[in-house]
Amino acid sequence: MRKFSTILLACSMLAGLNAMAQKKERQVWSKEKANAWYAKLPWMAGADYITSNAINQLEMWQAETFDSAQIDKELGWAESIGMNVMRVYLHHLAWQADAAGFKKRINTYLSIAAKHKVKTVFVLFDDCWNNTYKTGKQPAPKPGVHNSGWVQDPGLLSFMDLTSSVMLEKYVKDILQSFRNDDRILLWDLYNEPGNSGYGNQSMPLLKQTFTWGRQVDPSQPLSAGVWALHLKDLNKFQLENSDVITYHNYAPEDQHQRWIDSFLVQTGRPLICTEYMARTRGSRFDNIMPILKKQKIAAINWGFVAGKSNTIYAWDTPMPDGAEPKVWFHDIFRTDGTPYSQQEVDLIKQLTGKK
Repeated sequence: MRKFSTILLACSMLAGLNAMAQKKERQVWSKEKANAWYAKLPWMAGADYITSNAINQLEMWQAETFDSAQIDKELGWAESIGMNVMRVYLHHLAWQADAAGFKKRINTYLSIAAKHKVKTVFVLFDDCWNNTYKTGKQPAPKPGVHNSGWVQDPGLLSFMDLTSSVMLEKYVKDILQSFRNDDRILLWDLYNEPGNSGYGNQSMPLLKQTFTWGRQVDPSQPLSAGVWALHLKDLNKFQLENSDVITYHNYAPEDQHQRWIDSFLVQTGRPLICTEYMARTRGSRFDNIMPILKKQKIAAINWGFVAGKSNTIYAWDTPMPDGAEPKVWFHDIFRTDGTPYSQQEVDLIKQLTGKK
């Protein structure tokens, strides 16, 4: 009888803890709160950023390859053309290997970015590119292959190891709690392109969990996960309904990009932030996309900043095995010596950001 009572007490305590957790989980920001937050901001323009000497997130963030001098130099180029936001990917494996050191390096990055008047959008999870990864020395780039060494996070781990959820929850909550009131961070992009790499709705459980963990921490910055593919209807619906502000990706020409905005994004009534655009050979360029985003005060964050080990000057589906420079760069703005790929583009960016 006493054993049964103990079990009942334990179950009651567990139920109480669950109820407390649910009670602590905040709701999605109201439209009014989201728009009031955005109204205080200037128009934001920037790029998805990884140091040019890193092939992936791990090489950027691991202690042995973290390069604060490179970050300082490259974010100086961002400041020089008026960019005021960068979107930067983290990786749970860097935290798992050295949580305290990883957070210290994040703080170092944020200090450098703030010096250059650059806010940061941090990305926690990602379904794109290679599904295997490990700490330590990262692979060399494959000549002419776009993002040949970029790694997913957590990738197959979330499907194949059911125990990973506990560790991933600790990771998400530790990072968010550590920087929950840091005004150097613009927002948390919880999950990049959920459903990519053929995962589809298999990514839904982790996506839902990540929003739950984020709301339980309740950072001062908004939470979001960008819509990116119209055919992923279930994921899109969840992302649009659960994001405090709306983020999205679009690599189409201006008419198709504007249709996306008009057909379903603007109807949310929330601020819009384009966290990926600009693929020159697909018709998404600075000259035809950036002006329409500025006109509508949609934050404009293009993929790619400095050409380097990520090989994103090459198109997704057009490898160049000889490693020759393509006639038209797919992404990126600067060469590794700081000279622009196109002075005309840089002049336009400076004009639109008010730097010129």
